[in-house]
Amino acid sequence: MRFSHGRKRLMAEIDLLNITCGSVSAPAGCGKTHLIASALQRHVDPKPILILTHTNAGVAALRARLTHMGVPQSAFRITTIDGWGMRLIGTFPQRSGHADGTLDLNNPRDDYPAIRAGTLNILAGDHVRDVLQATYARLFVDEYQDCIIEQHTMVSKIAEVLPTCVLGDPMQAIFGWGTNVLVDWQADVQTRFPAAGELDIPWRWRNAGTEDFGRWLLAVRAALQSGQPIDLGQAPPEVDLISVTGDDDIQKQTQAANTRAPVDGGSVLIVCDAKRPPRHRDIAGRAHGAVVVENADLTDFIRFAEAFDMRAPTAAAELIDFAGSTMTGVGAAQMKQRLSVLLAGRERTPPTDAESAALAFSRSPSPEAAVTMLVEINRQAGVFPLRPALVRSAIQAFNGCVDVDDFHEMAVRAREQSRVKGRALPRRAVGSTLLLKGLEADVAVVIDTDLLNARDLYVAMTRGSRKLVICTTNPIIVRQA
Repeated sequence: MRFSHGRKRLMAEIDLLNITCGSVSAPAGCGKTHLIASALQRHVDPKPILILTHTNAGVAALRARLTHMGVPQSAFRITTIDGWGMRLIGTFPQRSGHADGTLDLNNPRDDYPAIRAGTLNILAGDHVRDVLQATYARLFVDEYQDCIIEQHTMVSKIAEVLPTCVLGDPMQAIFGWGTNVLVDWQADVQTRFPAAGELDIPWRWRNAGTEDFGRWLLAVRAALQSGQPIDLGQAPPEVDLISVTGDDDIQKQTQAANTRAPVDGGSVLIVCDAKRPPRHRDIAGRAHGAVVVENADLTDFIRFAEAFDMRAPTAAAELIDFAGSTMTGVGAAQMKQRLSVLLAGRERTPPTDAESAALAFSRSPSPEAAVTMLVEINRQAGVFPLRPALVRSAIQAFNGCVDVDDFHEMAVRAREQSRVKGRALPRRAVGSTLLLKGLEADVAVVIDTDLLNARDLYVAMTRGSRKLVICTTNPIIVRQA
């Protein structure tokens, strides 16, 4: 990918390969990914650069953008911070001191702190220094503002061995909750990793031909930081204001969610409140071709796998319900009723392929029959995978089973493979700021504007390079940072 002369000067000013221990501040869309890509393109060490970030979606998006920019896969290894820690303690289980079952993440509230503690136990030993030096050339950590203190300590220990640069934006610090205390950018980050530069050109929008829009978003960032009002009536033409009567104005929200991208094949990210996952599925079901972005733990899938017993008399019905919760157009209630009729031999019309597959599974439950059943349901006219990550993981898990008792174990394995690899996003995706941060699209649609705090709102508003659609009850927005 060619850079403008301005971008070349930017790259020359901040060279990540010359930073031994430092931090780069970067507002959304101001060239952070290009800065990373530029360093990777010039990386000649045979050992790859380790890149850590926070979400599966972020891993997938960054990998896709690096590949698009021509960065060779051999130049880097990318995963989430916790995912890297899980692989480390899986490699050195005795040295980590973690309890059996921790990596299964059946109890994330306790398991993630245990994973971080186990990672630190390993990093405290001298033996791992040689492993790190032999494996990686240096470390980049993206979205560093989302590190909690324990993750910051993990990165700081790695930085004792590898040249390290962390990159982030304190206005996008949205991952702290409960006992998870986020790092303070000045007190924690820049004390350990001194400031090496700050980006201030809205490259995402300049490249899209909407630089004025990008400049306006930088002004919005400043207003949100200082608690000043934002008048959407004075926004540039790229911003569409949709006045809603409240967060239950489904008609207007559906209209917004179906906004078309201004370019052929363009992408749309639809942002909803993080506290209401069922709303994500509802909005996705109302938006043509939309899918739900899942969390890295694939929580709903793992819960299904824990409860699902292929030998149970209700197994076929439960699998139909799973299909109905992950695909649109299934008609789970009708399909279950139809299956009962088929099992009783009272049918007046022959079964469809999907019904035949459900009948076969009911009569002889097996992992193979479960896969066939899900595939045939998905093939039905009018059926669309609303949560494709869960459908894929279920099929992968069933395919990995040797017998009917292996499903939960295989489900955990499928989840971990998904965590490491990430997945490409569709043209229209629905999620929270927690899941969509780090991603970009042609259009950002903010459904639950009135429920978002200053930082979440800033993240949501900056996902789109060409257009912003914002649903709100009041065109004057005021938030306290």
